[in-house]
Amino acid sequence: MSAVLARWNSLRPDEAEEEILPCCGSKAWAREMAARRPILDETALLTACDQVWKSLPESDWLEAFGSHPRIGESHAPASSPARSVAWSGEEQRRVDAASKDVKVALAEGNRAYERRFNRTFIICATGKSALEILEILRRRLRNDETTELHEAAEQQRQIAHLRLKKWLSS
Repeated sequence: MSAVLARWNSLRPDEAEEEILPCCGSKAWAREMAARRPILDETALLTACDQVWKSLPESDWLEAFGSHPRIGESHAPASSPARSVAWSGEEQRRVDAASKDVKVALAEGNRAYERRFNRTFIICATGKSALEILEILRRRLRNDETTELHEAAEQQRQIAHLRLKKWLSS
C-alpha cells in the first residue's frame, strides 16, 4: 500500500473527503470514495472511482463538471480546491502554446457549448493539442443532450483517473 493511501485510509471521513475531492469535484463522489476505505492499492482505487462515478445521479456529474475552468482559461470557479485548479493548469498546458486564432476559436466554442448544453465543456485535455481539443469541441457540439452528457461524464471519469494517479504519487 502506498504511503498516500495508508495515510488517507486513517483520516476522519470528512478529512478523507476533502483530500480526494480535487480528483473529481463531486462532493457525493468524494463522500462515497471515503466511505469505501480502506482502499489498498491503485487498482482498487480506480475500480472504486469507476463504480462510484457510474452510480451517481446526473446532478452530481454536473457538480463535478462545474469545478473545472473553461478550456483555455486558468481561472476555475471559486469553490474549486486549489489542487484541482493547479491540476487543471497542468492538464491544459498545451493549450497555452496555441496560436491566438485557435485560442479565440476555443473561447467561441466554449461559449457556444455553454449556450447549447448549459454547462462547461469537459474534456480530458492531457496530451491533446489545442487544435485537437477544438476539433473535438466542434464535433461534440453536434451531439444531442443525452449523448453529450454521457460523453462529458466519460471525460470526467478519465480526468479523475489521471488525478488519482497524480495524487497517489504526491
